Amino acid sequence: MRAARYHEYGDPTVLTVEEAPDPTPGPGEIRIRVAAASVNPVDWKVRSGAVRDLLPVDLPAVPGRDAVGRVDRIGEGVRGVSIGDRVFGLGGVTGATAELAVLSAWAPAPAAWSDEEAAGAALASVTALSGLKALGPLSGRTLLVEGAAGGVGGAAVELAVAAGATVIGTAGAHNHAFLTALGAVPTTYGAGLAERLAAVAPQGVDLVLDTAASGSLGELVEIAGDPSRVVTVADHRNAGRLGVRVADAVNDPAYLAEAAALGERGRYTPRVERTYPLEEIAQAHAHSEGGHVRGKIVVVL
Repeated sequence: MRAARYHEYGDPTVLTVEEAPDPTPGPGEIRIRVAAASVNPVDWKVRSGAVRDLLPVDLPAVPGRDAVGRVDRIGEGVRGVSIGDRVFGLGGVTGATAELAVLSAWAPAPAAWSDEEAAGAALASVTALSGLKALGPLSGRTLLVEGAAGGVGGAAVELAVAAGATVIGTAGAHNHAFLTALGAVPTTYGAGLAERLAAVAPQGVDLVLDTAASGSLGELVEIAGDPSRVVTVADHRNAGRLGVRVADAVNDPAYLAEAAALGERGRYTPRVERTYPLEEIAQAHAHSEGGHVRGKIVVVL
């Protein structure tokens, strides 16, 4: 199969497109013929070696955690899916950006989603849902999402709105119309956030989800009034010191099915900033690593 691979840790220039061995699904897994895969921050952090102590990989490695495609092989013990089904889902820390990928968690891809949208859904939705569910019931609550224009932040906004929350999202001013389209009340991140929130949410903020790890976690705790009302999916370094819960992404098919059900009803649509062909995998990683991404970056095979 053709795949993006890197043989050593480094910057995006270590990425190449080459022939690689076809993966084989194990028990409880499926293999898909990939239509598109997304680029997530974890992908370039793993590729660069920045998190090698936490997430070591065997080299050469194929980047990517999530993808969409048609099932072409089914592992032992798998039920409820057939050859040819269009699914989106998650594999391991690596392996998705190739013609064939093994998934350990998946759900039917909504017909309403393009391949590019479905490719950007899996990791963003399970990360967002992990954080939202850690906060408890959302209906009737006012939720602040820090970093609301990113892939996870944007998913969290739509999923929280669907759950009945009033959502305030932080982003740069150029992304405020985007947040409004997602269903959030936009405001700008950074110094003076508490004062700006007093204007847009005079009733106060009940809960906070941090998706940005921008160094604002201490201020977010002050805004919420208690660390128990704050969850981060990004700032592992400061969470323990501040008593804030961390919610990590999990390969949970129930979360994927929940996101897909909302997608079928038009309540959640993954937002794609830009697509790249497989041959431009290095440019796709460089784009993601450069920051200020609105929605998801997707590689099309």
